Amino acid sequence: MDVARPYETRDREACLALFDGNCPRFFDASERAGYEAFLDGRDGPYQVIERDGRIVACGGHTMESDGRTVSLCWGMVEAGLHGAGLGTGLTRARLASARAAPGARTVRLETSQHTRGFYERFGFEAVRVRPDGFAPGIDACEMRLEMDQGSDQPRT
Repeated sequence: MDVARPYETRDREACLALFDGNCPRFFDASERAGYEAFLDGRDGPYQVIERDGRIVACGGHTMESDGRTVSLCWGMVEAGLHGAGLGTGLTRARLASARAAPGARTVRLETSQHTRGFYERFGFEAVRVRPDGFAPGIDACEMRLEMDQGSDQPRT
């Protein structure tokens, strides 16, 4: 059974292991320091999903300075469990939390070409693509979702 709960400091190494397991396809090793800094000084909700006592997914969001835009950040699933529904559950939970944030109207994220289609199923639209924006071979796709247009449920 999967259990979602808020991130705790004791989860740091397990989350870093998820990151490492998703390199080099979804993250570049050069991004690890930024992820470590995020874990050490989060400024928004971050959660983990446990299965049989081990962390198999994590992700969160932050409110941008405009007070109207929520940014999804650092979402990842254990590499061997991609396609098992964990990312969908994590995204649903993050979108529900974003919708509950006072004043929030838009959700944004930066992802790669590898997960762009996944987020499009939730109604996100690409607004900018920077080839090799994260690293060589990993494009940066900025995506947005207006709260009144998207759904917490993916389209199939």
